Amino acid sequence: MEQKHPLPPFTFETALEKIQLAEDAWNSQDPERVSKAYTIDSEWRNRDQFVNGREEIVKFLSKKWERELNYKLKKEYWAHTENRIAVRFEYEYQTKEGDWLRAYGNENWEFDENGLMRKRFASINDLSIKEEERKFK
Repeated sequence: MEQKHPLPPFTFETALEKIQLAEDAWNSQDPERVSKAYTIDSEWRNRDQFVNGREEIVKFLSKKWERELNYKLKKEYWAHTENRIAVRFEYEYQTKEGDWLRAYGNENWEFDENGLMRKRFASINDLSIKEEERKFK
């Protein structure tokens, strides 16, 4: 059986660990690595897009990181229950044209009993920034 530790039910400490693992995976910008944290039939809402399953996750993230260059993400604990975690996050990226943006958002995660994320709902807003305003270098 495929498992991704830590497993629910989450404590404060294991929720923090799960968040750090997610941050590390996303900062790798490796769509295959990231997809392994999700169930085969995982459901996502990312901004105004709906993504279902690992194959679509890999395609979505591959396109994302082709557009979002010099990507750097920071996730922060917001709340948790037995099998759910809420985070706030911000990340910075550069467009192919050289413009910098910072994205702010919230994610709600739901995990199965094997520690794989089966639902991810993300609300995200972008803000144009100057290069000297970057927080994450």
